[in-house]
Amino acid sequence: MQLNSTTPIASIAPRYLSFSIDISVLAGGFWWEGSTGTQRGLGTQRVEALDLCQEKLDVLVKALGPAYVRVGGSEADKVRYFTSTESQPPCDNALLLTQLMWNQLHDFCQRNDLALMFTMKYGLFERRQQGSWQADDVIALLKYSHDNHQTIDVCELGNELNAYWAFHGFTSQPSAKNLAKDYDTFIRCIRQHSPNSKVAGPGSAFWPRIGEAIKPLSNISAPFLDYLEEPLDIVDWHYYPFQSTRSPVKTRVASVDNILSPNSLKDFEKYSKQLEQLRDQYQPTAQLWTGETGSAQCGGQAKLSDRFVSCFWWADQLGRGAKIGQKVMVRQSLIGGDYALINRQTLKPNPDYWVSWLWGKLMGTDVYDVQSNDPFVQIYCHSAKKEGKCTLLIINMSASPKILNCHGFGSKKKRFEIIADSLTSKKIRINGIKPRFKQGKVKLGDFPKLSKLNIVSPYSINFWCFTV
Repeated sequence: MQLNSTTPIASIAPRYLSFSIDISVLAGGFWWEGSTGTQRGLGTQRVEALDLCQEKLDVLVKALGPAYVRVGGSEADKVRYFTSTESQPPCDNALLLTQLMWNQLHDFCQRNDLALMFTMKYGLFERRQQGSWQADDVIALLKYSHDNHQTIDVCELGNELNAYWAFHGFTSQPSAKNLAKDYDTFIRCIRQHSPNSKVAGPGSAFWPRIGEAIKPLSNISAPFLDYLEEPLDIVDWHYYPFQSTRSPVKTRVASVDNILSPNSLKDFEKYSKQLEQLRDQYQPTAQLWTGETGSAQCGGQAKLSDRFVSCFWWADQLGRGAKIGQKVMVRQSLIGGDYALINRQTLKPNPDYWVSWLWGKLMGTDVYDVQSNDPFVQIYCHSAKKEGKCTLLIINMSASPKILNCHGFGSKKKRFEIIADSLTSKKIRINGIKPRFKQGKVKLGDFPKLSKLNIVSPYSINFWCFTV
């Protein structure tokens, strides 16, 4: 394998690997744990609000930082803010975002070097009201945050607005024209009341194989960006490569075979390039972000999303997304659900937490061009965290060992290899040993050195570090 050029082909944000805390988890709404089905895009079980003041959670999050933390999700559009001036009672089952929750969220971000991305509520569920979105609640929350020196780094309006028909009924689905009108009002509101915040949109949901799905109901990204008058800072989208058994719509089910199929990885690139073309045409100064992604829609797949096999799609999407121009990748979720990086009940890291941790330690912001001629071996190359070095990410999705001869990368210095006893194992090993936090820390130096051979183990995720 050859390093084609030492000139970067792309670059990612320093907070590229980011994650979300769903508003349902933060404020105690309907969530996936214990749910076997869905109700309008939500789980069927109500959960307790997340305690952000757990020392162990801080330890785990700090090890992944710096990052963005996105607070959004399906219930973001019917949440009631503590600053609300509405006199009528909230709708049935509406969440309340209390002042304490909001303050603790900002404290959590400050402690752990997190930049907040917050989904403001769109909250109009009748078509006759769309196109005349009222900013009062958002302005009140922005004013409170300003007065209390709280920063919202990125604001977006509404969660997956192209899928409102699925969450809130067909009469709730905004047209692209009305949505653009409301978004223009929202952007002007943010520019006035929180001028240092970036604005992201439209956050459209894409499905594997079918993209934005039902025409003309939900494929609204292109006309929305066409109608929009105000500039966006970020054009973002949501994508899950698989669906869990909870999902009422299954275009590609989560299974071991599907997760390890090279064909399953291609849709992400296809839809990303579609969105890039729209960005170039309508919002050429905006960055491209994957605003939400996880292994399987509707909470992840039990006994797969929290197992070793989930590491493969995640490692690939991190590498692939960086290579094709995504500036930030927001993982659903940090905590809560089968697809979480951290188990909500035990506060133990799931396997792909460790992929995320090694990525953060070893992959820098410059992206280089490398190619693999084996579809079951995906390879990506970045600058390292230190100048004069680079790191290869090598993902072997096959049952056979591979020989990889590297030319033009420099001298190989270190290797880090993630393997497990089985694809459905809950525990992984890095360089042969189980990763552990010792006195609140885990370090690269904790792991034994591997020989500098060119062998890639079967079913393994590898980081090879070079000095240039």
